[in-house]
Amino acid sequence: MTDSSALDAEDRKIVTLARSTRARNGVPEGAAVRDETGRTYVAGTVALESLRLSAVQTAVAMAVASGARSLEAAAVVSEAGEVAPADLAAVRDLGGAGTPVFLAGPDGEVRVRVSAG
Repeated sequence: MTDSSALDAEDRKIVTLARSTRARNGVPEGAAVRDETGRTYVAGTVALESLRLSAVQTAVAMAVASGARSLEAAAVVSEAGEVAPADLAAVRDLGGAGTPVFLAGPDGEVRVRVSAG
């Protein structure tokens, strides 16, 4: 367990954005990533017949498509008990092995903080 109140303001912000996206769009997961300039990219799960992406993968793809060169942090809001290996890989590809990934429940409370590596 991680104390959400111990997060800095920027990390709390991406958790809040991920939670809001999940709730607003009615998707299984919401995610947000912050790039090296402080820009944030927010996404929900993509579940089309021909394309399936987790919320984290979608947010990372949005960051890459917008020209981000690296990530400072990522957050995902989900019912899951752990961050999916494919999500950690996507964050690691752009942010590096030390990039923090916060996993929060639907209530917005951070349950796990892991490194992408």
